Amino acid sequence: MNMTATKIGVIGTGTISGIYLKNAAWLDGIEVVGVADLNRDSAEARAAEFDIPHVYSVDELLADPDIDIVLNLTTPNAHAAVAQVALEAGKSVYNEKPLALTRGEGQALRALADARGLRIGCAPDTFLGASHQTCRALIDAGAIGRPVAATAFMMSYGMEMWHPNPAFYFQPGGGPMFDMGPYYLTALINMLGPVAKVSGMVTKGREERTITSQPLAGTTIPVAVPTHVAGLVNFANGVVGTLIMSFDIPSASLPHIEIHGTEGSLIVPDPNFFGGSVTVKKPGDRGENEPIVQSHAYFGNERGLGLADMAWGLRNGVPHRANDELSYHVLDLMWAFHDSAEQQTHIQVASTCKRPEPFPPQPLFGLPAP
Repeated sequence: MNMTATKIGVIGTGTISGIYLKNAAWLDGIEVVGVADLNRDSAEARAAEFDIPHVYSVDELLADPDIDIVLNLTTPNAHAAVAQVALEAGKSVYNEKPLALTRGEGQALRALADARGLRIGCAPDTFLGASHQTCRALIDAGAIGRPVAATAFMMSYGMEMWHPNPAFYFQPGGGPMFDMGPYYLTALINMLGPVAKVSGMVTKGREERTITSQPLAGTTIPVAVPTHVAGLVNFANGVVGTLIMSFDIPSASLPHIEIHGTEGSLIVPDPNFFGGSVTVKKPGDRGENEPIVQSHAYFGNERGLGLADMAWGLRNGVPHRANDELSYHVLDLMWAFHDSAEQQTHIQVASTCKRPEPFPPQPLFGLPAP
């Protein structure tokens, strides 16, 4: 056991846990000492796969005094409840996205952490990767002049074609905005800062979905949330954005994110990934431009980078970037689009946040084996 590393206990050993546990083996400054899941067979399988010393019940994990941070990888409807009991047990928490399902839950978690002198972190941390930090640096350096407009499109036909158990994507806490919106909104906030006002419209393409992935192929699941969300975004700095998040698009050729400024346009890669091609186009450019040579480390699937940054901040008394202020602002925004659609009016966003500090170009927490 590495005595200088921040000790991590993982609650939830489903699909997403694999990449977190794989990366924890090389990320400097963190060490996973135990896992827990309501399905103990799942926890034991993950512990064996990644050579993790302890398989706990949830209560046993929370009672372990060596654990500093609980990595909460449960399904979205359990994020708030698990985070609450972890905070009550004296542990800081890093949640998978979203922070919680409701604003009230998010506010309660933040208040509890503040009262206990603990921290909350939250995915996504893809904005810390090479491509999105390169985009941030280009904007800050004036490569496209003053940003004026932004577009963001997540066009998908749904999760039932590939996910082994996709029902929760179509229940409260799911849908394209709550599933993929955190990636896009966090990336936009990293580049442009907080949002002041939104306007939204929503619809639902189908009332039922048929799973085509294994092992539940042929099972029909009800759809209880909007599956197509379109919105307009007013950033606090005056930039105007257009955003569509959809599980109803069979095929599309729209870009993931573009930022348009007074002197050029920045083509930003998929915010679900740490890497990807970055391009700047200037007025009069025709055809394809050469991708920008990226200035930062972390091009692969480095999920857990935000957790390592949180652990570093905890040990050194400095803020971490994938923090509760940012993740709560994202949660507030996601609800604001739906509120706007229901109320048929613009929504002034009550929350705000600071732009996360830029990530250093060097590989701050080590690199995976080639």
